[in-house]
Amino acid sequence: MSTESSLSISFEFFPPRTEVGEEKLRLVRDRLAERSPHFFSVTFGAGGSTREKTFGTVQNVRESGVDTAPHLSCISSERSDLSDLLKRYQDVGIERLVALRGDMPSGSMGVGDFRYASDLIQFIREETGDHFKLSVAAYPECHPQSDTIEKDVSRFVDKVKAGADMAITQYFFNADAYFHFVDRVRAKGCDVPIIPGIMPITNYSKLARFSELCGAEIPRFARRQLEAYGDDTQSLQAFGQEFVTKLSQQLIDGGAPGIHFYTLNQAEPSLAILDGLSLPR
Repeated sequence: MSTESSLSISFEFFPPRTEVGEEKLRLVRDRLAERSPHFFSVTFGAGGSTREKTFGTVQNVRESGVDTAPHLSCISSERSDLSDLLKRYQDVGIERLVALRGDMPSGSMGVGDFRYASDLIQFIREETGDHFKLSVAAYPECHPQSDTIEKDVSRFVDKVKAGADMAITQYFFNADAYFHFVDRVRAKGCDVPIIPGIMPITNYSKLARFSELCGAEIPRFARRQLEAYGDDTQSLQAFGQEFVTKLSQQLIDGGAPGIHFYTLNQAEPSLAILDGLSLPR
C-alpha cells in the first residue's frame, strides 16, 4: 500500500542503547521508509551522552533518505550548547526539528536556560531564522502538569506565536478529545496543522503505566478488555490493532491532516494499522 497523498504520515524512533538495537533500527527504518513517509522523528533526552546518541540516531535514520526531525528539549539545555547543536544540525542538512519543554527533572538536575517550549522556539528562530520547520507538542487531554485546559490551550498558542509551524499530539485513545482541542485552538486564531500521535497497543501493562504518567486515558471498555486477555498476547495485540485502526480512521475521516506513529522502534504494529486505513489519494 502506498501512502502517497496529502495526508502526512510520519514515524518516531528513540535512540537505541546497544549495537543490536542500532542494527534493528536500521531494519525498521528501511521497512517504514518503503511507505514514503513525510518524515521520521528521533526523541531526545537531557544530558550530553543522550544528546550525542540522538545525534547519532538521526544520522542513522537519515540514511534511509527520509527527512528526519530531531527532538530538542528545554531541560538542561544551555544557550551556548544549544546554539552549537543547532549549527551541527544545519551543517549536516537537517531541516526539521521537534521543540519540546520535556519532562521536568527530579533531584538536583537543573532546568536550564529555557523554562517553556515557547522560549526554546523563540531562541531557535533567533539563531536560525526560518531554516527549520518546527513542530511542537499538543495535549488533547491536557498536559498532566497543567492546572486547567484553558492554561494548556494558551500555552499551545504561545508556542505557535513564537514560531512553530505544526504540532504533533501526545497519544490518546479518544477522538473527541482531539477534535475538541483543535476547535479550542482554532477559536483562538491558531491554524497550524495538528497531527494526531498514535500509539499501537502491543503490551498492556507497559501502556497502562506510561498512560498514567502522561495523562493519556484508556477508555474503560478497552482497558477492561485488554486486562481480560492476560498473557494471551496474540488476542491482546489483535484487539489493540483493531481498536487503534478504528481510532485512526475516525481521525482521518474527521479531517486530521495526518498520523504520527510512536513506533517504539518496531515496524509491524504501525504498518498493520496503516494497512487497515482507507487513505485519501
